[in-house]
Amino acid sequence: TSSHTRVGILNNPSSKIKEDNTAIARGILAAFLTQNNSNLKSFLSKLSKEETAKSLAAGTKIVKFLIPGMDGNTFEKKYNTLGLDLIKTHQMFCQEVLKLLPGQMAVISNGR
Repeated sequence: TSSHTRVGILNNPSSKIKEDNTAIARGILAAFLTQNNSNLKSFLSKLSKEETAKSLAAGTKIVKFLIPGMDGNTFEKKYNTLGLDLIKTHQMFCQEVLKLLPGQMAVISNGR
């Protein structure tokens, strides 16, 4: 409810990290890095739907799910150049620092 709330995402995959199984994770990261808050929220809602995940797994390109108002060129460039190392770094942080098991989810809060 606050305009001062910040949200971040850390990926903690349970399977081997490959380009074909990280489309949603890379899409989320690319959106966080390139879009404004209102477009980001709408896009993340669209990415979180099961039918979107199934469609991406079937080979649909992520740009099909962009919403009006998004900077599609900037998003696509970041998405296509975002390496898997960032997701591997997230995974290592989750497992080594946060002591999460592969694939385990958690909510981390650092509020006032």
